[in-house]
Amino acid sequence: MEAKDLNKSTENGMDLNSEHNTENTLQNPPAEENADTRSSSDQNSETSTPKKEEPKEEPVVNETEAAETANQTEEKKEAPAVLEPVDHIMLSKEKLVERFKSVLKDFPVDHVRDEVEAIKSAFYKKHKAEVEDLKKKFVESGELEENFAPPIDHLELEIKELLKKFRENKAEFNRRIEAEKEKNYQIKLSVIEGIKALINRQESLNETFQEFRELQNKWHEAGPVPQDKLRDLWQTYNYHIENFYNYIKINKELRDLDLKKNMKAKLELCEKAENLLLEPTIVKAFKTLQKFHEQWREIGPVPHDKKDELWARFKEATSKINKRHQDYFEGLKDQLQKNLQAKTELCEKAETIAELRMDNPKEWEAKSKDLIELQQIWKTIGFAPKKDNNTIYDRFRTACDKFFDNKREYFKDYKSEQQNNLQLKTELCIQAEGMKDNKDWRKTTDEFIAIQRKWKEIGPVPRKHSDAIWKRFRTACDAFFENKSNFFNHIDEEHDHNLVLKQELIEEVKAYNPSEDSEENFKHLQEFQRRWSDIGHVPLKDKDHINQEFRNLINQYFDNLNMDEFNKSLQKFRNKLENIKSSDNRSEKFTQERNKIINKLKQLESDITLWENNIGFFAKSKKSDALVKDFNHKIENGKRNIKLLNRKLDMLDKLL
Repeated sequence: MEAKDLNKSTENGMDLNSEHNTENTLQNPPAEENADTRSSSDQNSETSTPKKEEPKEEPVVNETEAAETANQTEEKKEAPAVLEPVDHIMLSKEKLVERFKSVLKDFPVDHVRDEVEAIKSAFYKKHKAEVEDLKKKFVESGELEENFAPPIDHLELEIKELLKKFRENKAEFNRRIEAEKEKNYQIKLSVIEGIKALINRQESLNETFQEFRELQNKWHEAGPVPQDKLRDLWQTYNYHIENFYNYIKINKELRDLDLKKNMKAKLELCEKAENLLLEPTIVKAFKTLQKFHEQWREIGPVPHDKKDELWARFKEATSKINKRHQDYFEGLKDQLQKNLQAKTELCEKAETIAELRMDNPKEWEAKSKDLIELQQIWKTIGFAPKKDNNTIYDRFRTACDKFFDNKREYFKDYKSEQQNNLQLKTELCIQAEGMKDNKDWRKTTDEFIAIQRKWKEIGPVPRKHSDAIWKRFRTACDAFFENKSNFFNHIDEEHDHNLVLKQELIEEVKAYNPSEDSEENFKHLQEFQRRWSDIGHVPLKDKDHINQEFRNLINQYFDNLNMDEFNKSLQKFRNKLENIKSSDNRSEKFTQERNKIINKLKQLESDITLWENNIGFFAKSKKSDALVKDFNHKIENGKRNIKLLNRKLDMLDKLL
């Protein structure tokens, strides 16, 4: 029960550093995309050499990042299910294998790489520790170390198969993605060929331009292509787009309209990018910016006199967002380094404690508290840099393990059995004291009986602690059972009082003298029922007979009311429901009553169908008038009963 079980979950969530790695996407623009380094020849009009038009407006982001963003947009339109984080070190080897199976079954292979690595690392740490322990015992038994051969571990064989399956899945996933990219590449090549074929066509201008728009749509709908072909593909595409505009002889008005539409779209992107500077989540703003750059690339040329102005505005917003993103991760690096320094100091303190040799139990307990306090501080610090996080944690854990291993060895030679019993009984005392004020009587009673049984099984403690520890445990147990007894004594008194009130109400009902006004009598009977329900529970032994007596009395009055049988039946059923409401298993009884009604409804509907068929059969005979009349009477009664049962069903459903 030492506090050796330091919570390892704080060391397991290394995904923070994976987000930290997004700083690698902050790349300088390619040389041909940097407007500041362009030669004066690049400032020609939009009808000049095509490669000098749009590359100047290329986003200030890495093209790999753009391709990966496109992949994610096309292939992952819906966010995958979130894998709940766990502390892998705290899981057994069996649990790690089960989690591995679940991960392979339920999550895409491209989302679980880090999880698989964490499972593998945790599994082989435990496996290695087990093998080392077996080897140690083998050598201690007198055997030579070189003769040791570890036994076959079926769990290790199983996890190797799972790792093999994961690698196969990953390879298949990569092959599929690359095949899809190659397919998209061929589609985009065909689009380029289609645009080239439009030049010098003899069809009408409108027809040619419409076909051009369809080819553009086909281009935009195609997914990502192989990264090594992306730059050349875009340059070739833009080149032939420019050729199309140059050779198709589009009238200036249509050309200007298209350029203005593109300018409007790029103005909106500038505004959106500038608004991202107000986004509080820096990483979210950075990722959204990547999407805006993809949209910018897709839009096309703008009026030449606005081109540099628009690009400069968009580039300025991009630079500010990139700077925020870079500063954020620089700050995160500083914090991680501070965390590493703080954890290093804790390791040094833990190692100092682990090297101490105490001469009595009090000193051991005092140092245990000191070490537990260090463990609590450790949990509050946060992550260290990814490359150091596991190492620093292992160092701290090793110091803690060493201390508690030494402590156990000491107490082995110091009345280990009785001291251990004392510790176990102290824990039972703490558990009993924590439960003594619990008002969940049934569950807590079972728990007290269980810990009392454990107490008897533990065995003796050192004599000087025997009376005190027993008194402490007995006091906690007595406090709970005394509270329970007082509670149920009060409940019994309340039930007895309710019984007297209900008996008085029964006498009042017996003495009730109905008037000639049926409506007034009906209101009195309903008031009696309401008062009965408001009184509350009575002793269990009296509940059934007193409820039945009251129900019979009320039903007698309802029978004498000047009401039709339909309403009388409903009121009697309402009276029955009121009695059920006061029972202990009311929900079960309501459900049973509802099932009875549904079964009767089904039977009546079946009977009516049969009777109606019989009427059709006997109607052909002139001597069957009596039978037809009888069936018609049955059908009418059946429909009235269906109506009555449906009303009862409505009353029941309001209570369920």
